[in-house]
Amino acid sequence: MNRDLATYYEQRAKEYERVYAKPERKEDLKRSTMILQELLANKTVLEIACGTGYWTEKIAQTATSILATDVGKKVLEVARAKKISTKKVTFLLSDLFELNFKNEYESLFGGFIWSHILLQNIQDLLKKVNELVLPGGTVVFMDNNFVQGSSRPISQTDKVGNTYQTRKLENG
Repeated sequence: MNRDLATYYEQRAKEYERVYAKPERKEDLKRSTMILQELLANKTVLEIACGTGYWTEKIAQTATSILATDVGKKVLEVARAKKISTKKVTFLLSDLFELNFKNEYESLFGGFIWSHILLQNIQDLLKKVNELVLPGGTVVFMDNNFVQGSSRPISQTDKVGNTYQTRKLENG
């Protein structure tokens, strides 16, 4: 992962989940929770880029177990503070590209990471996912769409087509 991006999320850890409090997202979050809980019910799940554990907490209600990974120490501290069932959830500080499991998980979940992968690295991501999940396993990526008036505007598009937003932390 880009070091600047990782640093940004480390600094944003305590304010990250405020994005889920937007009233216009309430119904989508409720529906997304139901879909994820159904898709990942009774499965061993590898969660990549778990962040603050918002989705980990929801998925843990129906999954058999979750290994929730992230590159950020501070976001994992926020996730661990939620006291999500330690019988079901283990947190691991790791970059997803450095995980070296071989087909150990029935499912993989990546919430809001797809948009953080450069377009030129998507094939590497998919190759890695195929190494981590059992053949025939369930892979779920979830990300948001740009919504006028709710999302931050795109501030830059590079020559490959990657798009970027400029964001400011609450402390400036």
